[in-house]
Amino acid sequence: MGKRRVVQFGTGFVGHFALRAIIEHPELELAGVWVHSDAKLGRDAGEIAGTRATGIRATGDIDALVALGADCLCSAAGGDGREQWMADAHCRFLEAGTNVVSSSIVGMVDPEAHPDRALMAQLDAAARRGGVSCFTSGIEPGFMSDTLPLTLSGISQHWSRIRVQEILDYSTYIPSEVEKLMGDVLGFGRPLTETPILFAPGRLRYVWGGPVNLLARGLGVRLDEVRERVWRHPAAASYEIPGFGTVRKGTADAFRFELEGIVAGRTAIVLEHVTRLRPDTAPQWPQGEYGPGYYVLVDGDPRIQCHVSCVGPDGDHHSGGILATGTRLVNAIPAVCAARPGLISSLDLPPLTGRGLYRPAR
Repeated sequence: MGKRRVVQFGTGFVGHFALRAIIEHPELELAGVWVHSDAKLGRDAGEIAGTRATGIRATGDIDALVALGADCLCSAAGGDGREQWMADAHCRFLEAGTNVVSSSIVGMVDPEAHPDRALMAQLDAAARRGGVSCFTSGIEPGFMSDTLPLTLSGISQHWSRIRVQEILDYSTYIPSEVEKLMGDVLGFGRPLTETPILFAPGRLRYVWGGPVNLLARGLGVRLDEVRERVWRHPAAASYEIPGFGTVRKGTADAFRFELEGIVAGRTAIVLEHVTRLRPDTAPQWPQGEYGPGYYVLVDGDPRIQCHVSCVGPDGDHHSGGILATGTRLVNAIPAVCAARPGLISSLDLPPLTGRGLYRPAR
């Protein structure tokens, strides 16, 4: 079989990493690039990705990209708060017979449990009409909270609780629209009396309920419910975060949340995030025995503990995690193109490996 032809949708925070991975992947061929920014229109995809020239020019014309008849769309455009727009865009490709891998509607990592049933049905119907697949993943939600714990559970004789933790310092997490994402969405630098978008009732379940439900399905247990718990921590003094601004004393500079999957009245699956702007903030919360990163703790026989960190080429854990989000999507493309039509999850795919990606160490 020849190379899979791929359209990259979005070239921002995650998308430029995904674009580079497509260009350099031995089993893929870049067919087109969609961009939102006027400043990127007409630029060579290689220039945007920071790699070799490709001859593919960035466009904002979705119709032209659909008409390419590519094998797969890799969507990394931000979809938080505009899920319907993203779904409509995805459906145009799906109905035309183009598979989709996406990090844009993050709660769709488990389509069967997504709370917006109309959105799920729309995507599933479009994929079936086109005879193609639609897969959502990333680093977290995604690999760290579904594939990794499921794999580790495979060496258990029995288990009683699985806890997945993301423990990270967000002081270097400076995305585009930083004020909106760090302030309005996550609540950093905001009074504790204000409720940020992420902690509005039900929002955590909308975004992160998918991995908890997917774990339960993969492990063959039935959840009674998924509970949300949230804690926020005030800054002890005012300080500056480069690229973000001033975090004033008394405003939020850390948060912690848990989503608990309840089985027969007991907490069986926990997804926990501990997010700080400084390492000495909220010392009473988990610090991570082996430093920042992702932890999977399986209580059972045997007791299993796993720590994973992703460090980018610049030495930063955020660039590493964002890169891994993009490469998770790109490396899934061959398997997704071969999967059954409709909305799928990691439970529907074989193990995704780094086949063909060996490069001699520099």
